[in-house]
Amino acid sequence: MKCCTDVGGTFTDCLVLDDQGEVHAFKSPTTPEDPTLGLTNALRKAARFFHMELPKFMSNVHLLIAHGTTLSTNALLTGKIAKVGLLTTKNFRDTIEIRRGYKNIRTSRFNVFVPPYQPLVPRYLRLPVEERTLYTGEILKPLKEEDVYSAIRKFKEAEVEAIAICFLHSYVNATHEKRALEICRREMNGAYVTASHEVLPVYREYERFSTTVVSAAVGPITAHYLRALEERLRDIGFKGTLYMVQGGGLVQSVEESARRAVSLIGSGPAAAPSGAIRLGQCINSNKLFSVDMGGTSYDVCLVRDGEIPTTDYNWVGDERIAMKMVDVPSIGAGGGSIAWINSLGLLQVGPQSAGADPGPACYGKGGTQPTVTDADLILGHVPADYFLGGEISLKTDLAEEAIRSVADPLGIDLPTAAMTIFTTVNSLMADEMTEISTKRGYDVRDFVLVVGGGAGPVHGAYLADLLEIPTVIIPRYAATYSAFGMLNMEVGRDFARSLISRKSLLDLERVNQLFTEMEIEARRVLGEIGVSAQQATLRRSMEMRYVGQFHEVEVTEVPLGKIGPKELDEITEAFHRRHKELFTFDMTEREVEFLNVRLKATARQEPLRLAEIPRANGNADQALKRHRPVLWSLPKGYEQTPVYDGTRLAWGHRVAGPAIIEEPATTVVIPGSYVCTVDSVKNYILSRR
Repeated sequence: MKCCTDVGGTFTDCLVLDDQGEVHAFKSPTTPEDPTLGLTNALRKAARFFHMELPKFMSNVHLLIAHGTTLSTNALLTGKIAKVGLLTTKNFRDTIEIRRGYKNIRTSRFNVFVPPYQPLVPRYLRLPVEERTLYTGEILKPLKEEDVYSAIRKFKEAEVEAIAICFLHSYVNATHEKRALEICRREMNGAYVTASHEVLPVYREYERFSTTVVSAAVGPITAHYLRALEERLRDIGFKGTLYMVQGGGLVQSVEESARRAVSLIGSGPAAAPSGAIRLGQCINSNKLFSVDMGGTSYDVCLVRDGEIPTTDYNWVGDERIAMKMVDVPSIGAGGGSIAWINSLGLLQVGPQSAGADPGPACYGKGGTQPTVTDADLILGHVPADYFLGGEISLKTDLAEEAIRSVADPLGIDLPTAAMTIFTTVNSLMADEMTEISTKRGYDVRDFVLVVGGGAGPVHGAYLADLLEIPTVIIPRYAATYSAFGMLNMEVGRDFARSLISRKSLLDLERVNQLFTEMEIEARRVLGEIGVSAQQATLRRSMEMRYVGQFHEVEVTEVPLGKIGPKELDEITEAFHRRHKELFTFDMTEREVEFLNVRLKATARQEPLRLAEIPRANGNADQALKRHRPVLWSLPKGYEQTPVYDGTRLAWGHRVAGPAIIEEPATTVVIPGSYVCTVDSVKNYILSRR
C-alpha cells in the first residue's frame, strides 16, 4: 500500500492507495501538542477499515508521504525558533539587518508606528570571519580558521542551538564555507549547522543569507519533529520508506528535509495543485483554479497550461525566503475562522481561527466564539448528525449561542447573522482569487474551479457564482485534497547555480560545466533514495532578463546535452516568447542577460489511475436520504431541501440545485444556479445554468 498524510491546523488527513488501485480517505482531529498523535489516530482508522491491527497494517505500507508544514511555518511566525549564530565574511555581518532597505511588507511605509525589523540573529551573535572569495571564484584571502574557532567559543558561551554560515560568493566557490562547516560540525556537537551553499547556492547575498538563517532557525525544531515522527512510525510497525513534501512541489527523503529545513515551509499548500492537474484531466482542462478551504486557512493557486506556478519571492512574516516554492497564497479563512466585530462596528471573519482545540462552538469542546462552521450549521448547509460521517455530533444550541454574540450587537436575528458570516467569508475568498487572476490579466471565466478541503465543497459553488466561473469540480477526495495531491507528486529535488553574464559575453563551456555538475549531483541524490539513473527525469531551465531589468523570467525550453551557439539562440527566442506571454511585450533589440541555471531531477512515475464507479441504474432519487430546512436566501427564508446520500450516487446521476449531497467526510452544497453531474471516478461536476 501507499499512504499519504496531511497534518493540518484542524484535521489530520490520511489517504491510502491499496494494491487494487482504490483510494480510501480517513480524517482525525489534529493534536497540536504532538502532531504525531493525530497522525497515528488517522492511520489507526485506516487499519480498522482494512480489518487489521495497526502494526500489521503499517507493515503493508511500503511508502508513506507526510509533511509538517505548520510546524516550520508556525515556529517562524510565532518566534518559537532556535537561538542562532551567524558566521559571515568580515564587514558583512549586517546584511540580514539592512536587507536592501525593505520595510515591513504588511503595512504602509508611511506608518511611523511600525517597529523596526528585528533580525533572527542579534548582532552580538553575528560574528565576522576574515576570508574573501571573488565573484569569479578566485580566493583573494584564505579562510582565517582562528576566527572560526573564536566564534565557536562565543557560540558555546551563548548556548547557541544552530549556526548559519554565509560567506560572500560561496555560490561560485564554496571552499571556505565547506571548511567552516566541517569545523563547526566537529566542535559544536549537537548543534544544527548549515551553510548557504547547501541551502541556496545562487547570487544575491541578502536573499541567500536570509534563507540560510531561516533554515538554521527552524532546523532544530524540524529535525526534532522528523526524528519523533520516524520513531513513532517505527513503534507502530512501519518498515517502508518515508518521504516529506517540500514547499517547491516535490517530495524528498527525511535526511534531505532535515538538512534543508527551510524547504518544508509551505509544504502543505504545495501538494494540492498536483491533485488539481490530475482532476482537470478528467474533463480535458489544463486551465484550473485550485482552492483548498480547510479548518484554518484558505489556499489558492492558478494553474495555466497544466503548469504549477512557482516563485522565489516569498515572505513568511518579515523573513525573506528565496527558494523556489509553489505560488499558493494563503489567507485565514477556513471552517474554524472566527467572526468578530471590528472597531468600526462591522462584521469581519478571520484570520483568527478556533483551530482543532477548542474548535468551533458547535463541536462542544469548549469553544465559545462564532465560526464559519457554526454559521454553516445554522443555515442548514452541514448536518448536525452526520458531520465527519457521524463521528462528531454538532450542537446547534451552542452554535446559536455563539452566533448571538455578534448578532445582538449588530441588531440582527440569528439567520441574518449566519448568512452575513457566510457571505463575508465567501467575498473574502473570492477577493483572494481575483488577486491572482483578474489583477494579473487572466479572465477567471476561462478556468475550471477545483474545490478541496473539508469546508470547500460547502462554499465552492458560491465562490464560482460570485466570479461567474461556469464549471466546478468537487473531487471524491475533496476532504483530503492535499493528501490526494501528494499521490500525484514527483519524488525529486531542484538544483540551481548562478551564471551572471550577458549573452555576448557568455562562456558556453561554463554553462555546460554547471549543468554537468548539477546532473551528477542530482543522480547522486536520487540514488541515495533508491532511484536509478534510468528512472530519473531531468529538466533544465534558465533564468534570464533584459539588461536593465530587475526581475528575471524562467525559461524551461532548455535542451539536454551540450549547449552550443545554435541552442543558445533558440533559448533566447524562447525567452522573448515567454516574456511576451507574461507581460504582453518583448524587446528583441535589447541584449539578454543570463542569471541562474536550474535543474529539476525527478523519478519517473505513472499517472495515478483513478478507479471507476458503477454506472447509474435509474435516476438520483434512489439516493435521496431526507429533506431538511436550508436558508438559501434571506427573503425566502428556510426551504425544505432534498439531501442525497453521496455513497449511493453512481456514474451519470444528475442532481439539480438547490440540493445537498452528504459524503462521510464533507458536504456538497448545490445552489439553484448549478446542476451537479457525477462522473466516472466520482467527481461532482457542477455546471452553471
